[in-house]
Amino acid sequence: MKKIFLAIAAMVLTAGLISAQDMAQATELYNNGATAISMKNWTEALDCFQKALAMGETIGEEAQELVANCKNAIPGVSLQIAKDLINDEKYDEAYTKLEAVSKIAEEYGNAEVADEAKTLVPQIWLRKGASAMNLKDFATAADSYAKAYALDTTAGKNAFRLGQALGQLGKTEEAVEAFEHAAWNGEKDAAMGQISNIYVKEANTAFKAQKFADAVKAANKANSYAENATAYLIAGQASQKLSKNADAIKNFEKYLELKPTASNANGITFTVAALYQGQKNNAKALEYYKKVQNDPKFGAQAKQMIAALNK
Repeated sequence: MKKIFLAIAAMVLTAGLISAQDMAQATELYNNGATAISMKNWTEALDCFQKALAMGETIGEEAQELVANCKNAIPGVSLQIAKDLINDEKYDEAYTKLEAVSKIAEEYGNAEVADEAKTLVPQIWLRKGASAMNLKDFATAADSYAKAYALDTTAGKNAFRLGQALGQLGKTEEAVEAFEHAAWNGEKDAAMGQISNIYVKEANTAFKAQKFADAVKAANKANSYAENATAYLIAGQASQKLSKNADAIKNFEKYLELKPTASNANGITFTVAALYQGQKNNAKALEYYKKVQNDPKFGAQAKQMIAALNK
């Protein structure tokens, strides 16, 4: 019986020695992690803290403080690693890391780190989107901006960026929808201008293809979002081609109102005068001919028309 007690005592002593050795090793790992932090070697620090935590959890009550310190350090260090990945433009890796950071921070009761990690996620997609736009990789940009906007559908600027990327991809309907969302969330003027520009491009394409009715329709749609001088010009030219001279006059006059000093303003003015003359509205024809009577290119002909109309 005495031998049994001695054997048990030896086992307890051995266990105590092992526990003390483990505690010393875990403490050393923790200290190494702290040293790595001071050198901003976040990956090494995280490895040390994780190993120290794993050892501490097997030791028991003696290592409670060590375990608590490790759990306090790990979320913040993990967050720093994610931030470095963002700065290195490794956006997909950063997103995966932030997902892990949020989970571990919540598990360890670090609400501050968890909140910051969640805040950084849309920033990842915005930065990735901006980088892709600079490279003219519009598909990646659109995907990234869509992810950022999905995280906060009240972020008008994110919807605006998404619209720009979709517009570059020629996805008109989707781009318009994104810009409309932007308009609803504080970006109205800029977003309406972008939608107008989309339809101006459509109008110009239709006009060049001699699809004049489509050109007028697209130009009118552009102006329904935001007045655009080019849209009025295209609508005027297309209406003239369709022999809808009253519409042509109306659109040309709006163009001149918005762009009175345009390089082609005198040419358009002369055209308006001729269109009024064709409608036998001599008073308006005279008004517009007189505006260009001193123009080097149109003046001579304008004076002839003035003289003829005054007879």
